[in-house]
Amino acid sequence: MTNTILVAGATGDLGQRIVRELLQHDVRLRVLTRPGSTKAAALFGDADRVDIVTAAYSDHGALTAAISGVDVVVSAVSGVRPVIVDAQRALLKATVAAGVPRFIPSDYAADYRQISPGSNRNFELRREFAADVDAAPVQATSILNGMFTDLLANEAPMILFGRRRVLFWSSADQILDFTTKDDVARVTALAALDNDAPRVIEIAGAQVSARDVARTMTELTGTPFKLQWAGTTATLSAMSKIGKTLSKNPDETFPAWQGMQYFVSMFSGQAQLHHVDNDRYGPHTWTTVRDVLQAHLTHQSAYTTP
Repeated sequence: MTNTILVAGATGDLGQRIVRELLQHDVRLRVLTRPGSTKAAALFGDADRVDIVTAAYSDHGALTAAISGVDVVVSAVSGVRPVIVDAQRALLKATVAAGVPRFIPSDYAADYRQISPGSNRNFELRREFAADVDAAPVQATSILNGMFTDLLANEAPMILFGRRRVLFWSSADQILDFTTKDDVARVTALAALDNDAPRVIEIAGAQVSARDVARTMTELTGTPFKLQWAGTTATLSAMSKIGKTLSKNPDETFPAWQGMQYFVSMFSGQAQLHHVDNDRYGPHTWTTVRDVLQAHLTHQSAYTTP
């Protein structure tokens, strides 16, 4: 029997990848969009197995009707409290009201369950919503994947390419978990089709230290990349709090101070994954940190070569 899956946040970067992966299987998709938005129609309007449904998160009746009859709701929404907590609470409430048995929340992060209070805003929002999910009469599955490996090539300032340095805080040997967005999307799609999926699935395309990253960059470029101690995680945490205080837009999803908090969680070891199950859905060639950095360097070389 063909599964019907609703995806919320399908027009986002990760959401689009999840939709693409789901369409590799015998499924019928519903893409949830807000009233007035045209992006879903532009992206999926021509797909014959995708239905676009419209509902505001504040309209419980419309949201419940949009969800009714599906087998699982997959959330890939992105934002801060108004989205991760408020909108997802509305989505979860409608899921339960519609009698949908399964729900995948928008986690897709490192392990937020053991972090210290006040140390990572985005993780704490996920932990807050997870309590709602655990209390709801629904079978839920969270995907925990560490940091998106893709970020190492641009947004995450751990590798200083021009200065040939790799930053670390506290310990250069702390194990860090990385998974590409494509690999996360693949596992999310498979989990959506897995009626026996557990509460949490931990995956990691690579588990490496800053020392490993420096070694990899040295091997890929033929030029020594040195480790650079950037302070302790406590110092970085204090810097992030200052950055947050000085921020002109505290509700920004990924400001610089939030990036600092992410590194605090990772380099402290609090967000490390300890139950990685990469083989749950069979053998797969995972994209590693080396693969992502190699592709980035190749692209940069092609871009700068006359």
